[in-house]
Amino acid sequence: MRSILQLRVPQIDGGESQLSGLNVEPSAEGSPVAIRFRDPQIEMAHGAGGKASRRLVEGLFAPLLYPGSQEPLNDAAHLDIGGARIAFTTDSFVVKPLRFPGGSIGELAVNGTMNDLAVSGAQGRAMVVTFVLEEGLAAAVLEAEVRAMSEALKRAGVVMTGGDTKVVERGKADGMYITTAGIGTPLNGVKVDARSVRPGDRILLSGPIGDHGITILLARGELDFEADLSSDTRSVFPLVEALAMECGPGIRWMRDPTRGGVATALNELARDSGLGIELFEEEIPMHDAVRGACELLGLDPLHIANEGQFLAVVSPEYADMAVSALQQTAGGEESRIVGQVCIEPANAVLVTTRYGGSRIVDMLVGDPLPRIC
Repeated sequence: MRSILQLRVPQIDGGESQLSGLNVEPSAEGSPVAIRFRDPQIEMAHGAGGKASRRLVEGLFAPLLYPGSQEPLNDAAHLDIGGARIAFTTDSFVVKPLRFPGGSIGELAVNGTMNDLAVSGAQGRAMVVTFVLEEGLAAAVLEAEVRAMSEALKRAGVVMTGGDTKVVERGKADGMYITTAGIGTPLNGVKVDARSVRPGDRILLSGPIGDHGITILLARGELDFEADLSSDTRSVFPLVEALAMECGPGIRWMRDPTRGGVATALNELARDSGLGIELFEEEIPMHDAVRGACELLGLDPLHIANEGQFLAVVSPEYADMAVSALQQTAGGEESRIVGQVCIEPANAVLVTTRYGGSRIVDMLVGDPLPRIC
């Protein structure tokens, strides 16, 4: 579930502190809350980040936990508490297998949490973690993941400030699940809001798509298919920081396209902004191994998860500077403009080819890639 926390909390002096962003007001005592979630049971698709996930969050969680909110869902909340401005996020990681080419669940937990803060326009500063461990998990496996997490924390310049551990019965947790919460400080001059997006704005992508999702799929060993591919898991904050320093006032919106991929993230933007998104297919960077695997398996690369890339919408006058800033930052060499914001088709994502063809790309439906983050 995306972080959509915004509350009013009492101060010690009896006053009231507004946690800015969503203006959440409790429903009147005794008044019914409209629940729109009608699915008879929870399926894997509800955790895949696509349409089913959206139905669950908007139809059940939001009406009961955040009544009255009309704000777009975001990856992190920016809060004012006692005069201090902070960013806050939470995430869970249930990847299978625990280790895969290019990374592991421990490294992924740090990078994923910090990236949610980064694309909200904040620098991660601290984390807490909960380990849910399965009875029988080898101590060496646990140590390897804690070490991976420690190294990722050092690279990101983040401190771990606390945590918790639970152990469940054998066969109940795929070895290990990790839940995190992250705290950061907002970047000066950067405001990320889908409602600020305007027609003519440019869409930037930081690098090749699909590496993580396809790597995880192949690492499960269930397909007779091999590829020289590894996960793209990394912290995107250095890229976000470079973008903010060069053209902070021109940044409208950012998102890391994890579950559901680029298509789902941009469909959410189109819906939240009420505008259309046009993607230029030939401009979208992608490794040949990802393209080949998707063609073989009948998957759309735009729906494949990423763990080390981000999308940004910038105003047109800042577009060239934004691309240059990213391309001059380590890891952003393949950044490019991949689309633009349009008036039509409203609330939809249109992909156009160099030959003049076009197709509408919807949010992810179903769950094509099991346990990818």
